[in-house]
Amino acid sequence: MMLMVEAMNTYYRKSHILQEVSFAVAAGEVVALLGRNGVGKTTSLRSVMGLTPPRSGSIRFKDHEVRGKPPYVMAKLGMAYMPDDLRIFPDLTCEENLEIARRLSGRSGYWTKARVEALFPVLGDRRKQMGILLSGGEKKMLGMGRTLMANPEMILLDEPSEGLAPLVVDNLAQVIGEIRNSGMTILMADQNLKFCRRVCERGYILEKGCIVYADSIANIWENETIIKHYLAL
Repeated sequence: MMLMVEAMNTYYRKSHILQEVSFAVAAGEVVALLGRNGVGKTTSLRSVMGLTPPRSGSIRFKDHEVRGKPPYVMAKLGMAYMPDDLRIFPDLTCEENLEIARRLSGRSGYWTKARVEALFPVLGDRRKQMGILLSGGEKKMLGMGRTLMANPEMILLDEPSEGLAPLVVDNLAQVIGEIRNSGMTILMADQNLKFCRRVCERGYILEKGCIVYADSIANIWENETIIKHYLAL
């Protein structure tokens, strides 16, 4: 397994947010953490990345125990995280945002600026445009492009489809398919089951900080009882 999480418990001060959470992601797989807002999806990604370290449990990345490792160590090991607020530099151009991600990572590999711009042609068109002037969809593309420029082996995507127009979501699904075809391993947190159905093999459903159901995305899609109980808004 590329990532194996077992009995993870994460707290915000005295609040027990994640309770005995366990899931796994194989190399080259795209897996979804599903659930409504506030159930622990983002905290799960932050815990794996070391931004909100768990108090107990095991996180194994490429067969190494990494629970409690800081984010910069996780990045050096080959993991990258795209938060839902993207964290692009608004006063830098698209080109500069991509370049700084490459320099800071210290990693090289398949993903170059040319390949990222080929994947997201709008970033080439907006190469000299400041990040603050981009649309929401363009910022999402730039955020994902920055993540790829680190040339990780695995990426964590937090709510990649949130707030995007349907046409942009369709394009994003195609893009994630291309990223997966490059050999990338992806763990994403998203509540859009229709979107996840297009890009993910398996899914774990969270409710109140616990994993309550796990299955293939195809089976989850067909399970009306599970959808109504845990995913319907």
